[in-house]
Order: sequence, then C-alpha cells, then structure tokens
Amino acid sequence: MKNDKTHVYFVPGMAANSKIFEYIKLPESDYEMHFIEWELPKVKESLEDYALRLSKKVIHKNPILFGVSFGGILVQEMSKFVSVKKIVVVSSVLHETEFPKRMKFAKLTKAYKLVPTKLFSDVEKLVKFVFGETASHRVDLYKKYLSVSDKKYLDWAIEQIVNWKQDLLISNVVHIHGSHDRVFPIENIKGKVVRVKNGTHVMIVNKYKWFNENLPQLLTA
Repeated sequence: MKNDKTHVYFVPGMAANSKIFEYIKLPESDYEMHFIEWELPKVKESLEDYALRLSKKVIHKNPILFGVSFGGILVQEMSKFVSVKKIVVVSSVLHETEFPKRMKFAKLTKAYKLVPTKLFSDVEKLVKFVFGETASHRVDLYKKYLSVSDKKYLDWAIEQIVNWKQDLLISNVVHIHGSHDRVFPIENIKGKVVRVKNGTHVMIVNKYKWFNENLPQLLTA
C-alpha cells in the first residue's frame, strides 16, 4: 500500500528538546512526525556545516521542516541542503533585519561573548534566558523542556544567532509569530506573518490548541 503521508521534521529552540512539541498533534492519516534533537557543535563549526550535518537526519523526500526560535533559523539553513515541501518558522525570524535592537547591538559590539553561559547550569537562569520568561511560577513548568546546557553549545548557539545572515530568499515559508513575543518582538517582523493573539515566545507549549486547530490548513495552503 502506497504511503502518501507527509513527513514533518521538528526542530526545537536553543537548548530545548523535542518535548516542547509534546502537545502538538497532526492528523495521523496525513502526517508523520519526526523530531531532531540538538547535537554538540564541532570546534569552530559554522552554522552552514552544522545544518548540513543535521540535514542528513532527514531521510524522507519532500518533507516539511518545522522550527521554533533558533530551530526556525536552523530549518531555513537545512532547506539549502534538502528539497522541502514547506518550511514552518515559529517564534523566530526570516532575516537578520528582524532582530531586535539589543541583538544588533550585541553583534556590533560582540557583547554576546560576555553572556555568562557557565551560570546556565542553574536551570532556572537558563529557562529565563532562553524563554524570556520572568514569572517564577512558570520556571518549574519549563525546566523539562531544556536539556542542552553545555557551555560550548550555548556559546556557539548564541554566536550563530546573533551573527546569522540570510542571503537567500526562501520560498514557501509559513511564518507564525506571537503578538507578545519578548525575545523577537513582532513589531520587527517585516514580511507576511500568521499572528497568534497573546502568543509569547513559548506559545508552541502554551498555545498548542491554536496550533492543533490551525496547522493542518496552514501546512496545505
């Protein structure tokens, strides 16, 4: 029997694991979900080389790549090596011009090198840095989604994000963004975007009902 399902590969945000997608459901008759976890970068590995390495985990033809935050940047890079049906970018940017001023400043001054990543072995500090959340009652909830606290990985990831340049105009992208994203404010998003009312940077977790209701239509649009 011919398998006509569309394969969707999910990539989480910086330092996060695939548990952030635990509540996302797609119609099993039409889709098969796959999850790509972060690997430690090699010494001085470029984002392009890293994306090439992870793209080898995509074993199905013409899949959909779905990335959140830094994962949204990574799937755009992976699409340069894999023929895809569609790219879904959530809580992220499509071009470096969409970065907030603080990230542009960090790039200009190289201030990102001063981020005390060695302190992020304290998961509470890591949660607040990655998710942009300050409410203490949410920290314990989000701890389970973070499993990559390696200092070398975090230093590398921060540097890749701040210095990312998008040279290619990638077509067939669905950009989904929350109206209350504090990491990448929606005011800086310049292109066509699907706006999620009251969505924050972690809306893939706390707005999962919206995604489950709307993704099937967005993936076929």
